Amino acid sequence: MSLPDGYTWRPMRLDDAALIAEPSAEYTSALLGFAKHSPEDVANYLRDPGTNPETDGWVVFGPDGFVGSATAVPITGGSHVNVDILSTEPSVLTWLLKQAEARASAAAASATSATNAAAPAGLERHEPPAGHPGVVMRVGVIRQDEFTAGVLGARGYVVGTSVQRMRIGFGGAVVEPVVPDGVVVRRGALDETSRRAAHRVLMEAFADQPATLPRPYDEWTASRESRSTFDWSQVTIVELDGQAAGMTECNDNFVSTDNCGYVGRLAVVPSARGRGLAKYLLHNAFAVDSAAGRSGTILHVDTNNPTPAVALYAGVGMRPDLVSDIWQRTIRPDGNCAL
Repeated sequence: MSLPDGYTWRPMRLDDAALIAEPSAEYTSALLGFAKHSPEDVANYLRDPGTNPETDGWVVFGPDGFVGSATAVPITGGSHVNVDILSTEPSVLTWLLKQAEARASAAAASATSATNAAAPAGLERHEPPAGHPGVVMRVGVIRQDEFTAGVLGARGYVVGTSVQRMRIGFGGAVVEPVVPDGVVVRRGALDETSRRAAHRVLMEAFADQPATLPRPYDEWTASRESRSTFDWSQVTIVELDGQAAGMTECNDNFVSTDNCGYVGRLAVVPSARGRGLAKYLLHNAFAVDSAAGRSGTILHVDTNNPTPAVALYAGVGMRPDLVSDIWQRTIRPDGNCAL
């Protein structure tokens, strides 16, 4: 499938953030009453060292200018590809999806090659075996966006899960919470020891959620340092018996659009759950945001999270203000859809 006559495309560039953020804000504001992404959020995504705009992104122009864009970024070692896509024109949206699927197919082939290279001598496979799992493409679509959902459904995508954006508003100053008995609080991760401790907590806490598993330490730190809305002082670590047992990683992604703080990650290792650490970390984030003059705090949660995360957030007063369905399709190395 080709683009319509008079339409052109080029690879995405780092300086495309403003070009994409404005039409994205207009599109989502028409559906939600507010923009889903801040300009800083879009810029951070393109600047992330895990994103290569030249190979992972496309921008389409029509006779009157910008008409669509997409990124397809391999994550979790190439087992998943996260897709962000935007267009109001069916032919452009379908063309962008096909580019993303081709990128996913290439990621699947690369993962297969890596597996072959690691196989014992005499057991190499140069073709994907029957039932090869392939790469899972994940496309987040706000529930009100029936147009994009319809195009995805027609191409064989199905909803795998949904993600809620939850928010709490502050009616006044938030009091700093009492530290639970036996807990030591470390504010900031300003040195490598603290950062490695925070990363270990993330890896252990999300070990049973492969699609959300953090990147290896060096990639994780590089991605954080590439963001204009993050500072290592925004990490809080809680310790039990001298060992890091929980953490929050906050940032300013929603300050310019919502005047809200954002909890990017909250994690408690399984052995320390049930002791009030997660609730303390949430109330601590609220107090920090309130003291900074924010009107509230925002976070995202997967509704299929194996922990009772949704109930936890609701229990401290957070409510969903946006739901995105995660449409999925598995792409094999040969470019076909795995059944």
